Amino acid sequence: MTISRRSLASAPLALLARPALAQSGYPGSRTITLVVAWAPGGSTDFVGRVLAQQMSRELDGNMVVDNRPGASGTVGHASVARARPDGHTLLLGVNSTYAMAAHLFPQRGYDDITSFAGMGRVAYSPIFLCTNKAGGHRDLASFIARAKAQPGKLSYASSGAGSSAHLATELFLRMAGTEVQNVTYRGGAPAVQALITNEVQMAFVDAVTALPLMANGDIVALAASSPARVPQAPNVPTIAESGPQFAGYECSSDFALLGPAGLPEEIIRKLAAAKAAALRNPEVIEKMRNAAMVIDVGTAEAWPAQIRAESRKWGDLIRERHITLE
Repeated sequence: MTISRRSLASAPLALLARPALAQSGYPGSRTITLVVAWAPGGSTDFVGRVLAQQMSRELDGNMVVDNRPGASGTVGHASVARARPDGHTLLLGVNSTYAMAAHLFPQRGYDDITSFAGMGRVAYSPIFLCTNKAGGHRDLASFIARAKAQPGKLSYASSGAGSSAHLATELFLRMAGTEVQNVTYRGGAPAVQALITNEVQMAFVDAVTALPLMANGDIVALAASSPARVPQAPNVPTIAESGPQFAGYECSSDFALLGPAGLPEEIIRKLAAAKAAALRNPEVIEKMRNAAMVIDVGTAEAWPAQIRAESRKWGDLIRERHITLE
């Protein structure tokens, strides 16, 4: 076979065109791995599996969940930060890792802002500020008044330093101008049990756990930490609307779809569009609602400003309240 000078001259252009053609056919026949940096069975795992199932349909491909837990989510995040930026390894990040962990785990091996490309938020899980029947409180003002009248006498349950519930409590106490003692338990379940039995007088409890306990009268929700009232408990006010000192209060478990830095813009746009379409699906909406999740369809364009603001907010709180993992 004879190769002409013209063929040789055009060969580099043909090679350069191949990646673009491959991207236009993304994802092709290759499986997309969606890393969930927490163990199976939790809220992040639930959101990841619902999202992966529907995005597989939207992309006409196959997306599967890969659980990589460890070190408050930083193990899974680090693995995606190191992945090839071709759109076939993604991450369902949660704000307890992408916005809070940086200020508690400085040696993570990656940077939450520069190591990832974001397709935007997916959903959030509200948290309720709860007390128990023994306290007799029916609103936030009465609990705050008691805490100020009995300094050092009341306590709250948390499942460990740096958790969303722990930082939600610390943010609340700072804005309320009062102090309640922290009692740490080994996990969310014993923390909630301690609240029910009045070992502690307050706890922030995630919505999926709190709602049935509220319905049974085992715990009393005084306020929700989310930006809007929880649809399943519309009579419970948000903390932000519970007094001028709480203006702007917000803390929930926020989920976002991320990939390694360097993802081509074409793939980012395609993934963001597939995510938005998946979250508009009636079946997905129903599943999320039944799990006390609130869909929040974020955009790739808004993501950089959102993660910077979240990281700054929690970093300031962690430093001001002297929160450490020790």
